[in-house]
Amino acid sequence: MRFSISGPLVLTLFAVALAGCQSSRLGSLGGRPEPLNPAPAGTVTAGQLPPPAPTGPTDPSSFPKPPVTATETGETDVAALDPNAPVELPGAPATATELTVGSVAGVWNASVSGQSCRVATPQTKFGQGFRAGPLRCPPPLDGVKSWNVAGKQLSLYDASGGVLARLYSSGAERFDGQMTSGQPISLSR
Repeated sequence: MRFSISGPLVLTLFAVALAGCQSSRLGSLGGRPEPLNPAPAGTVTAGQLPPPAPTGPTDPSSFPKPPVTATETGETDVAALDPNAPVELPGAPATATELTVGSVAGVWNASVSGQSCRVATPQTKFGQGFRAGPLRCPPPLDGVKSWNVAGKQLSLYDASGGVLARLYSSGAERFDGQMTSGQPISLSR
């Protein structure tokens, strides 16, 4: 006599399913939850606020004297910068090549201060040039929305059109530069 195991198995599974439907544990799922008690409300009053109290000394003679600078004492300043000198961003390296939109389009491996992600640079017109798509990038690179090239420079822009980074070609399939926040950035593929 030939015995099939599938028949008793189907009957057993059907019996278990039917027993589960008869359980009283599932009966409370269809009911509505109890309503919550309202939060107590206080009274609201309107009126004029008192003027703020002063938090520090108001007499100018009670302020401390400014520190003495090295030039007043006759000492030599070390590592002093001229505060009126303009801040200059580094220009294109001598080895940087002229860029084209086609040479930048694609998907790049990005590195910002040692953290890695990917950035897609398709040739879809958008914002300041072309759409950009950061893929799981750390801040501030996660805010890149568009890109464009001008001469030897690749610029990455945020949603409002502000420059987030400026990069230059530093070799075959590689760009190096700096975020406007000062962090180093590199793209490679």
